[in-house]
Amino acid sequence: MNNIIFLLISTLILFNSSCSTAQMGYSTKNKKAIKQYEEAKKLPNAQLDAYGRPNYAGGIDLLKKALERDPNFLEAHQLIGEFYRITRDSENAVIHFKKSLEINPSANLNGILYFDLGELQMQNGEYEDAVTYFDLILNSRSRAITEELAWAADKMKKNALFSIDAKNNPAKIDPINIGPGINTEHPEYFPTITVDGRTLLFTRLIPSRENPRGQEDFYVSQLSEKNIWMKAVAMPQNINTNLNEGAPTLSADGRTLIFVACSDETGYYYGPNREGMGSCDMFITKRIGSQWMNPKNIPGEVNSGNWESQPSLSADGKSLYFVRRVGRQGTMRSDIFVSKKDSKGNWGRPTPLPPNINTPYMETSVLIHPDGRTLYFSSNGHTGLGGYDIYMSRMDALGNWGDPINLGYPINTENDENSLLVGPDGEVAFFASDRPGGYGGLDIYYFAMPEEFRPIKTTYFEGLVYDATTKKPLGGRFELIDLSTGEKVIEAEADQLTGEFLVALPTEREYALNVSFPGYSFFSKNFNMTEPENGLEALQMDVPLIPIGQGGSVTLANVFFDLNKSTLRKESFVELNKLVDFLTENKLTKIEIGGHTDTRGNAKDNQFLSENRARSVYEYLLEKGIDKSRLSYKGYGQTQPKISDSEIAKISSDKEKEAAHQTNRRTEYKIVP
Repeated sequence: MNNIIFLLISTLILFNSSCSTAQMGYSTKNKKAIKQYEEAKKLPNAQLDAYGRPNYAGGIDLLKKALERDPNFLEAHQLIGEFYRITRDSENAVIHFKKSLEINPSANLNGILYFDLGELQMQNGEYEDAVTYFDLILNSRSRAITEELAWAADKMKKNALFSIDAKNNPAKIDPINIGPGINTEHPEYFPTITVDGRTLLFTRLIPSRENPRGQEDFYVSQLSEKNIWMKAVAMPQNINTNLNEGAPTLSADGRTLIFVACSDETGYYYGPNREGMGSCDMFITKRIGSQWMNPKNIPGEVNSGNWESQPSLSADGKSLYFVRRVGRQGTMRSDIFVSKKDSKGNWGRPTPLPPNINTPYMETSVLIHPDGRTLYFSSNGHTGLGGYDIYMSRMDALGNWGDPINLGYPINTENDENSLLVGPDGEVAFFASDRPGGYGGLDIYYFAMPEEFRPIKTTYFEGLVYDATTKKPLGGRFELIDLSTGEKVIEAEADQLTGEFLVALPTEREYALNVSFPGYSFFSKNFNMTEPENGLEALQMDVPLIPIGQGGSVTLANVFFDLNKSTLRKESFVELNKLVDFLTENKLTKIEIGGHTDTRGNAKDNQFLSENRARSVYEYLLEKGIDKSRLSYKGYGQTQPKISDSEIAKISSDKEKEAAHQTNRRTEYKIVP
């Protein structure tokens, strides 16, 4: 049973208690106090505030006056305590609930008021006092204590004991408000960031007369050269509407945005030119150049008649994690689901994450880190400090999610924490919190992530794709492939207008990069991110693509041989299969395979080795069905180095010298006219 259900049950019992007392006679004889109490009981729903919400504040004012007339008016203490709890003033709720027990201890024979006090003291951070009230339930011999209530009290006691331990052993972090460029007097939450860490997009809730909850829109802030977040600006009007947009997730390059839009009370209108399926659906839009396209309902089976929200797009663009409401009215909860994208760009039927992640309570604010193996989320169902805490889970080598780990105090507090964002490098994290000292409501904070909660470091490389002859920008397609497994880790595209690209690059793997565009020879590059020094800095690299038939050689950067041998290593098959695909798609193209060595060693031996290595590639292509008439091979030995001996002699570092020799040892292909 979740907290909302307890709230409803508790409210019902307290109100019934008040009504039964009224029938037998109130605990006070002051007629004016009774009249004010009865008016207060009716007021919230009879007199709505300016935003259409129940007027609990007016009811509280009337009950205060009633209690001034009789401070021992039991029913008034119970009702004002309930109003304070509904309005999330837990400190005043505790004062009045405790007072009602002082007046009449037998008013709580069923134990629910003890549970309420324990839960409220959890919210106040008074964990020892909370344990006291939960123990009163667990140690009671009253038959009025239900098994369900005892089970819930035991769960909450575990939370309280965990909280005491967490506060006594805090993590060494210092959450810092991100500043006035982003945070305002309004709530800000659900941040998402590009892989270069320089563009932050988030949701802001602004009061609105049209919408009692407020108006949710997107804002974007850029990180200045002085590492200060600039004043956030609203997204364009084809993204932000007069209805709610929220919970955004950006692709690694910042050019694809998936977000949530909700219908109005009629259930049909999600915004201009938008069609949805449920109360809240996910929509997708892409940026071409500087222009954001009109959002469309995300294709496939992700959206349903249920409420879908809080998406998180993996860096490879192939997995979408999100939250869906499940269950029946009165027992609703939210679970985390994941959907996979097929080759046509449609999202498949979502599957829920396993029971060690999803609980019978509420899971929210899911984030899949760019490393693809670390999941962060908020929940009020796992053991924590109260309210919603932030947790992490790691995926093992078999693809199974490990048991969640609470990120501890002070990342989590007695307040609600959600929407954790961990930067690509794993060293800095952002989250939203309503902790004291902010600009107002939920603010976005950042902090140095403790080592034990960090994901795999992810850096990035960026640059331009262009025609090697005309210099015209091209919208090249990127594939980043794990050489050890053949798995496509990242798929992305350069901007169609500018040729700009920004691609995530998780560390701890060796990658083959292939860039292709119709009518051009494909480009390849090797990234060995298993070496620590290669994972420290972002990479700047432009990609020139050679038009088919224009001549010029293309290096096959991911074709590997053992030392002084011509046998292909298995890591080479990823690249060679890409070459097979290229030749299959371009059926009239003929190529020459060229083998090259460095300038060290005997020239005759180098010539022989280069020819045999070129032949190995040639024979592999034949085995894959490429016609012999389209292929030739040649060994060039050490006659065509990319870096001359004189240039290598100027290099002081032995490691850099070896890298230069490795550049000269290569396999290439060139188009034969």
